Amino acid sequence: MRPSQTASRPGAGSLAAVMAAALCLSGCAGELSYDDLRQMGLEQMIRRDYGTARNLFIEAMDKVPESPWNLYDLGDCSVYLAKEQFSLRNVPAAMNYVDDAVEYYSRAINAYPGMQPALWGKNMALELKEQFEEALKVAAWAAKFVGPAARQQIFLAREMEERNDPDAALLRYRQAVTMEPANAFAHAELGRFLIRVNKKEEALGPLRTAYRLNPAEPGVLDALRELDDAP
Repeated sequence: MRPSQTASRPGAGSLAAVMAAALCLSGCAGELSYDDLRQMGLEQMIRRDYGTARNLFIEAMDKVPESPWNLYDLGDCSVYLAKEQFSLRNVPAAMNYVDDAVEYYSRAINAYPGMQPALWGKNMALELKEQFEEALKVAAWAAKFVGPAARQQIFLAREMEERNDPDAALLRYRQAVTMEPANAFAHAELGRFLIRVNKKEEALGPLRTAYRLNPAEPGVLDALRELDDAP
């Protein structure tokens, strides 16, 4: 089933104005191309007009149905619109957008297996639906099949941590460091996790390693200062 494209969706009026302006600027040369629609959609995202951006990406999807980055941007727009509806206490409308986001992210992953931003997006959308077990399955699938990347293990570790399973999370953080021992980010994530679980003495080692590998790694120096171990 295709995600909803009702006439009442946010941005429908501004979409017509944006497209009319684009056609005028191009000398009324006719139908806009996929690239034109993508560029216009991205510009609307920068302006935080997610309704108009989403509609432009839907028009682009009609031209290139399985473009992974277009589907990913559709997922992102749907999440932003869902959050807007949640803030207005319009839960049914919000959940419709969340459902659309899950479908768009899923299609992006099918078109580009292992697409990390889409995996993260789908995980976030499932959590908005409170489908925590499904979110964990997405993270586990990514860690198993996308490849032995530290970032995937950290993705799964964070899910385990959110599920109040610190032992499983620690295992994944350690696997990330083992897989990529020269990755400052992986060491930093392990160190910060150890601080969160009140194992500050153990945190010193990975944080020092992260600093040695990359003194500019975000947050590492602050964490070392917190432990009274700044270089």
